[in-house]
Amino acid sequence: MGPGPGRRRGRSEAAVRHRLRRTLLALLIATAVVVPVSAAARPSVPAPRPASLAPVTAATLTETYQANRANAAEAARMAADHGDTGRAATDRSMAGPSRQFLAFDGRGPGQAVEVLGDLVKADRIAVLVPGSDTSLDTYDRFRRAATALHDSTGPGTAVIAWLGYETPGTISTTVLTPDRAEEAAPHLRAFIRELRGLVGDSARLSLLCHSYGSVVCGRAASGLDVDDIALVGSPGTGADNAAALHTPARVWAARGADDWVALVPHARADLLGTTLGFGTDPVSRSFGAQVFDAGPGGHSDYFTPGTPSLTNLTRIVRGDTEEVTGA
Repeated sequence: MGPGPGRRRGRSEAAVRHRLRRTLLALLIATAVVVPVSAAARPSVPAPRPASLAPVTAATLTETYQANRANAAEAARMAADHGDTGRAATDRSMAGPSRQFLAFDGRGPGQAVEVLGDLVKADRIAVLVPGSDTSLDTYDRFRRAATALHDSTGPGTAVIAWLGYETPGTISTTVLTPDRAEEAAPHLRAFIRELRGLVGDSARLSLLCHSYGSVVCGRAASGLDVDDIALVGSPGTGADNAAALHTPARVWAARGADDWVALVPHARADLLGTTLGFGTDPVSRSFGAQVFDAGPGGHSDYFTPGTPSLTNLTRIVRGDTEEVTGA
């Protein structure tokens, strides 16, 4: 007699795990060779330490914005003196009189937390968490996504572009592991806690997480006081299913038809003492999220005006959840 169904299934699962380990090991070796060369290509740029600020309140919000604009202006001067005209231009733009930063750090790849809209008066607030290759040098791309969402959601809504962590490079060893997400998660939890204290219990909070940012959100989700968590273009969260995120929020997920992240192995493996991969595909039925239509777009298209993905994300942020269309 041949092996029974259980034994065949066990061998099949073992073969899948073996192939996954080989694939991830190949990626690990390839990126280990590439990353040191690319990382060395850009020297660090000098910048001042972040402004020293008291915890933000409605009364001190304007002062916070002013202090961070002044810090960005000083960062622009230092970058220009260093000869980095690109970073200087970015910092100078961030120091503009209309910009509203809850936090700014021009050192290294940089961090910034920017508000679009009136945070005190808004009754609906969306926090965007970016994925890999997001830094001050690529910040305009991230801000365009936040601006598109803010334009789409309309009056009464504020959007926060939260670049509150050092994102991994798309071609790097760190993008294959949860390490950066584990470092970022406590900062995201603290930010949401402070934000909730600032805007009150009645404001609707949504957390929109793109790509590797969904790994950050997955690590931070437990007990997080938000109404909705939307995962778009996600390689996985590190959790086997939505229930394992231990969040009271409604969990959404979407992937564009042309998003390359569909080709990423949605599994985890321990290799050489390191966890590689992020587990169950968030748009799979087994994960248990509410899957919505993201249209035909690719990995960078979720916030493109006129797309089904932005339309549905707008509905989620506004609380019009019954109008969200399924995939």
